[in-house]
Amino acid sequence: METAGEKAASVLERLRKEKPLVHHITNIVVANITANATLAAGALPVMAFAVDEVADLASTSNALVLNMGTPAPETVEAMIVAGRAANSRGIPVIFDPVGVGATPYRNRTAERILEHVKVSAVRGNASEVAFLSGVGTKIRGVEAIEQDLPPAELSPLASRHLGTVVAVTGPRDYISDGRRLAVVENGHAMMAGITGSGCVSTAVVAAFCAVEPDTVVASASALAYLGVAGQLAAEASHGPGSFQMNWLDNLANLSPRELAGLASISWTELA
Repeated sequence: METAGEKAASVLERLRKEKPLVHHITNIVVANITANATLAAGALPVMAFAVDEVADLASTSNALVLNMGTPAPETVEAMIVAGRAANSRGIPVIFDPVGVGATPYRNRTAERILEHVKVSAVRGNASEVAFLSGVGTKIRGVEAIEQDLPPAELSPLASRHLGTVVAVTGPRDYISDGRRLAVVENGHAMMAGITGSGCVSTAVVAAFCAVEPDTVVASASALAYLGVAGQLAAEASHGPGSFQMNWLDNLANLSPRELAGLASISWTELA
């Protein structure tokens, strides 16, 4: 029987063979590393925001990322147009609700996107996911500062509330569709020390979803891949600058065989 690590390796192998196109409407602060991480994983990124072309690009892509890290009215409109186009073609849409809960504008933006677009998965930190699920939380700026519900409970609760797969990322990653819970224990503390590690996670989840129809499997596999690369990168790094460079190198160089041996993914069937 195939282990969770072997399954992750299989998805990575397919990703690198098929080279799916991933359309990003994303956080301008980290667009460069997001694109580079997508390339390193084996997918092809396109970063397009203009409302006049996003429907065409989303319709011909294999996955769509909607990241509201730097929202503006025209960008939000583009997200909704692209999301509807992707929905019409059955293309997976991965939503990153960066900083939701921090301002009324971000809250309205997340609400609009979820109202008008059927998302395949939400990837966020615990406070962002808790806010979307109606659980009490505190956020400062776009960073989580307080959230009391354990992620192992939050992920399934949020999945049932939002009607989609939810990945809560942090020191451990929790992914659920309300029926199953995957826990990924790969990663390193240095991943939290660079700008955009969460956005990179969303991008790579989208790339894996482009080739694997089981969104929980795809998300868990992507997060294990990112975490293993982070662990290996940390061994050769002296700070955030060298870590970012080494993380990208390890994302590009990590083989499916290595991933199969190092991935730490556990599964639980929920009642």
